[in-house]
Amino acid sequence: MDDGWIGELAASAWLLPALFGLVVGDAFLVVLPSETAVVALGALSTATGSPSLAAVIPVAALGAVVGDGLCYLIGRRVGLDRWRWQRHGRVGASIERMRSAVHRRTAVLVFTARYVPFARIAVNLAAGATRVPLRRYLPLSAAAGTAWACYNVAIGALLGALLRDSPLLAIAVSIPVAVVLGLLIDRTIARLDAARASSPDGSDGEATPPPGPR
Repeated sequence: MDDGWIGELAASAWLLPALFGLVVGDAFLVVLPSETAVVALGALSTATGSPSLAAVIPVAALGAVVGDGLCYLIGRRVGLDRWRWQRHGRVGASIERMRSAVHRRTAVLVFTARYVPFARIAVNLAAGATRVPLRRYLPLSAAAGTAWACYNVAIGALLGALLRDSPLLAIAVSIPVAVVLGLLIDRTIARLDAARASSPDGSDGEATPPPGPR
C-alpha cells in the first residue's frame, strides 16, 4: 500500500488548526474523537517526523484549555438549569453531582475530569455556575490540559517510534491502545469514587460522576 498520502497529511498546513478545532469542539460534543486525534498525531510525528511534537502538544493543550474555558464561561453566564440537556441524561446527572463538590475538590475534579468526557463538561459548567474564581480555575485548567496533551501524545509517540517503518500501522495500533487505556482510566476513577462514597463520613461521595466510554 502506498503511504505517500500519509506524508502529505502530516505536512498539511491545515492539520494543526483542524486539531485545535477538534479539541475545542470536544469540550461540548463528547462524540468528537479529540483524544484519538492527538494520539494518532503523536504516532504520525515519530513515524514520519511531521508534524512536530513540539507543535502538537501546545496546540492540543491550548485547544483543551480554550474548550474547557468556554464551558466555564457558559456555566457562569447561563447556570446549570436553563437547557434540557443540563437537567437530563448523563450530563444532567454529572452536573448534579458537581454542584457542591466542585468547590471542595476543584483541583482533583479538573484534573480527573479531563480524561472523562461527560465529567469534563459537568465540572467546567459547574465551576463557572458556582463561581469558582477564574484566578483559581484557569491555572488548574491549563495544567490539566497540558498534562492531557502530553499523555495522549506520549502514547502515540511511543508506538510511532516502535513502528517507524509503518506509519499507517502505527496510527492503527495507537488508536485502540489509547481507547483501552482510556477505559482503564474511566474504571479506575469510577472505583475510587465508589470507595469514597462508601467511606464512613461520605464526604467525598459526590466527587466525580460515573464515567462512560467514548
